Amino acid sequence: MLLQTSPTIPIDDIKINFDTNGLWILNIAIAVIMFGVSLGISINDFKRLFKKPKILFVGVLSQFILLPAATFLAILLIEPHPSFALGMLMIAACPGGNVSNFFSKMAGGNAALSVSLTAFATAVCIFMTPFNLQFWGSLYPPTNAILETVSLDWLSLLELVSLILGVPLLLGMLIKHHHSKIAHKIEKILKPLSMLVFIALIGIAFSQNLEVFADHIHHVIFLVIFHNIFAFILGFYTAKSFGLNYQDTKTIAMETGIQNGGLGLLLIFGFFDGLGGMALLAAFWGIWDVFSGIALASYWGKKRNIKILIK
Repeated sequence: MLLQTSPTIPIDDIKINFDTNGLWILNIAIAVIMFGVSLGISINDFKRLFKKPKILFVGVLSQFILLPAATFLAILLIEPHPSFALGMLMIAACPGGNVSNFFSKMAGGNAALSVSLTAFATAVCIFMTPFNLQFWGSLYPPTNAILETVSLDWLSLLELVSLILGVPLLLGMLIKHHHSKIAHKIEKILKPLSMLVFIALIGIAFSQNLEVFADHIHHVIFLVIFHNIFAFILGFYTAKSFGLNYQDTKTIAMETGIQNGGLGLLLIFGFFDGLGGMALLAAFWGIWDVFSGIALASYWGKKRNIKILIK
């Protein structure tokens, strides 16, 4: 599918260069990344979370309740284009991105907590992602109008999220439980390789859509940057308000600010026929939050190293 771009065409007529083959590749890439992450997850990680219910509560509260609710309130104030608004709600409804584990470690956060929260969020998102999108989207008339014009099959959405996140999570954990040495060997190769492939996919997608971004990025750049920074701040101060230590607070901030834009884009093409405004916003989010995550993690990591040197 060739790009169709013009500065004068309606936002929702923008066509992102993303065909059926690209959709399958993204499906497989997200599933493989989740599988690679899950090879390092054990039942003990979940037990660790349940032994500290306060941290679990704060993580779920920040990511699946406060972020979608705050995004909805921001939409009421900003009143963006309807498909941009629904794109923001889609991003807010998605679980944390798998790269949040890497960024948490880089920032001097609680790496074990990050992995555990990612696993738990993946399990929860199978139900919470469809629910949040439908619930908050239906409360705002402009986005509700879009939801009413598409055949958003809640069960199909549930099945897709389960297939690309739930199944790889369970499969990886089973291999880890029964064949831990094999899981460790596979993880050492697959985890960095899958991330490199994912970053390469983002780079290829960006290069194939340069004209689209050049002509239309000004519509979403400030929305995405605002939304992303807002999510980081929300996660940080939610954790801080509950009295979590600095290390865990940074982890909650990363888990809230780094959303799975790849999943969001996949759902947009799978259920909204690649609706222009939604796709443009989710595509730019997927690129932007990698850079913002690296920047924030580098800043926190540098501060941590300076403190260690001073001590």
